[in-house]
Amino acid sequence: MRKAMWVAAAAGVVLLVAGCGGEGGTDKGGSSSAGSSATGGSGSGGSSDQKLDAAAVTKELTDAATGAGFTQDSSGEDVPEALKDCMVSWTADAEKAADPKKSYADTVTALTGGGWTEARSSELQGSVIKSLTKSTWQLQASNHATGPLKLVMFVATDASPECEAVMKAENAKQKKS
Repeated sequence: MRKAMWVAAAAGVVLLVAGCGGEGGTDKGGSSSAGSSATGGSGSGGSSDQKLDAAAVTKELTDAATGAGFTQDSSGEDVPEALKDCMVSWTADAEKAADPKKSYADTVTALTGGGWTEARSSELQGSVIKSLTKSTWQLQASNHATGPLKLVMFVATDASPECEAVMKAENAKQKKS
């Protein structure tokens, strides 16, 4: 059951980013739609010789988040085995951060300084969700740490055709079970 939720979450992240690309609104720069990133590139990580893999994305996230004062929440769920090359999830232990809002902002700043491009940002009732892209990767950085539940998550998915096919196959498997 939890695998199904992860696959659905991964697909939702891809759809969320893909669905908001060219409509204007809060896009920054207009060059970060899913179509352009899937073909190799918006932002500075877009050339084919700089293709990111899950390990590199994990390292960048870990370095940015821990450098901003977060520790990783060890109780967060693992990414299903079939998606390990296509998805990265990093949950911060927001309860232990001195100032989760500042640590979140500093993490996003470190990521954008490292070549991630902010595509969209939304804020609703104190929660902030930012969409970032680099190479074929799309990252949802969400901060829901203003209320009683302190939740800060970073979920990245590779929007390459290969990974989209893997996610689609995993979703189909989960629907059958």
